[in-house]
Amino acid sequence: MLSFRRVRTRVLLIAGLIAVVMTVTGGSLLIVRSRVRRNVERDLSADLTQSLITFQNLQRQRREALIHENALLADLPILKALMTTSDRRTIADGAVGLWRVAGSDLFGLAESHGRVLTVYTQGAPPSHDLNQKLEQIVGQPTKHYLASDGRLFDVSVRPLYFGDEIHGTLLGYVISGYRIDTDVIGLISRASGDDAAFFTGGTILAGTLSPNHLQELARQRSSVVSAAGGQISEVSLGGQKYLVTETDLSGESLSELHLVVLKSFDQADRATREINQLVLLLGIGALGFGSLLMIILSRIVTQPLEALARGVHAFGMGDPSHVPPTSGPREVQELSGAFARMRDEIQVTNRALLDAERLATIGSMASSVSHDLRHYLAAVYANAEFLSSSHLASDERSELLADIQVAVDGATELLDSLLILSKTGTAFHREHGSVLKIAEKAISLLRSHPEAEGVTVHLNCDVESDASAFVDVKQMQRAIYNLLLNACQSAHCTDGARDVVLSINVNDDAIKLRVTDSGPGVADQIRGSLFQPFVSNGKQSGTGLGLTLANAVAKEHGGAVTLVSSRPGETIFELSLQRNFPGNNPKVAPDTYARRAKGGTIQ
Repeated sequence: MLSFRRVRTRVLLIAGLIAVVMTVTGGSLLIVRSRVRRNVERDLSADLTQSLITFQNLQRQRREALIHENALLADLPILKALMTTSDRRTIADGAVGLWRVAGSDLFGLAESHGRVLTVYTQGAPPSHDLNQKLEQIVGQPTKHYLASDGRLFDVSVRPLYFGDEIHGTLLGYVISGYRIDTDVIGLISRASGDDAAFFTGGTILAGTLSPNHLQELARQRSSVVSAAGGQISEVSLGGQKYLVTETDLSGESLSELHLVVLKSFDQADRATREINQLVLLLGIGALGFGSLLMIILSRIVTQPLEALARGVHAFGMGDPSHVPPTSGPREVQELSGAFARMRDEIQVTNRALLDAERLATIGSMASSVSHDLRHYLAAVYANAEFLSSSHLASDERSELLADIQVAVDGATELLDSLLILSKTGTAFHREHGSVLKIAEKAISLLRSHPEAEGVTVHLNCDVESDASAFVDVKQMQRAIYNLLLNACQSAHCTDGARDVVLSINVNDDAIKLRVTDSGPGVADQIRGSLFQPFVSNGKQSGTGLGLTLANAVAKEHGGAVTLVSSRPGETIFELSLQRNFPGNNPKVAPDTYARRAKGGTIQ
């Protein structure tokens, strides 16, 4: 699913407007195109039907003129006198002058029995087929279209009488006609405004279209519906669309004859394109104006929202100084006011929580350290009181003074532990030292602690390599000491063997110290808060700062203290540190006292 989390509201509004305008414009174009196309086809169909009627009427008028001219020829005395000779040659010679006077494309004379005596045509000379068809037309007065030798003629036959038509003698027939060619069809087409063509079968006799279009029309005539059904079809000629209707003239012709009338879509397509362009321009104008308007409106709406979002983000980052917007729509102002009130309430609540947490921390710290601190102070006070006695021997005074010094050192160590938690990395003073040496020193100090009595501490270094690193020797010693002391305290809680093992593993980049004890393990309820200050469970003494301090020191050396595993009989803590943590000085010479060791044991 598309995610809008990173998209600005302004962009969404403008994109929505563009989508709406484009959809409306595209839909309008489709609807307009469909409606215009339907109306154009209806109008063109009506025009085409009317054009066919006009074409037929004009053709009928030309035929009536031809009949009238032929009737005038039949009344000429010279023609009647010529036909009375009954001599074929004489009639042929005399007909030439009459043909020139008539000026028709076809002129002929036939005897009374219908046999053609002579025929003259413009262009190509008459063929035998033409003579035969003329004789058929003489015998069939209803036929007047004649197709022969690739030419189409409209023919009129008029009988010649010696005397009047009722009582006179039939001398023969005068035949005249004109050729229906491209020029003739063109005259009629210009009057009707459409194109036309005559076909006999699959043969083109004449037409106003180009030869290529006529040939293409001849191939597609199988899909053109016959006009006998009064239907109109659509064809494409040379990439141009036409409406086509066809009428059958075979009843007026000696052979199959069809008249095809075509009306082009060119003008209608131009009008449709103009309408589409107008709608498209209107859509583009609406898109531009709408986008400008939406940008203005979106800025009015989104700018206050963006300012409010910046204020929320700044407040979340701890900057409460950002002023919420006071302008914008009513809803934004209400939201801004609600945020301002919520921010003030959160600040008040946070201050109260911080105060309460500070007091709780102070109380927890005081509760944790008060016992030990009172113990040290009580020891100092009691031993000091004993020292005031004049009956003590010098060795007894020395022993009391040593106890006082131990108590003072313990109190100082306790205070130092508290102070370390508040120090930063700048308080650490790193130098090149041996971690193995530091661990041995920590074990040595551990021996004098009461919690280490009865616990066996083992030191193992598995690799024979230089276990040196850039460390704060004093703080690292304190961290290792705290881990070992924590392990000893845990080991004291078991009835079996009380063992603590410190293992040192060294590689090129880091050193890992593992402290394993045989105690009962870490309680489940404190595993999630082991490294928090003042966390302790079931110990009779201690501040709960040992692991916290060790972890803080490890982090200052690029590592950490982690609980690797814990179960009855085996608990493992691991302290890791980087040998050359950033900020250390790698040019310092290695410690001369670094040594290799396989391991050791102390009691």
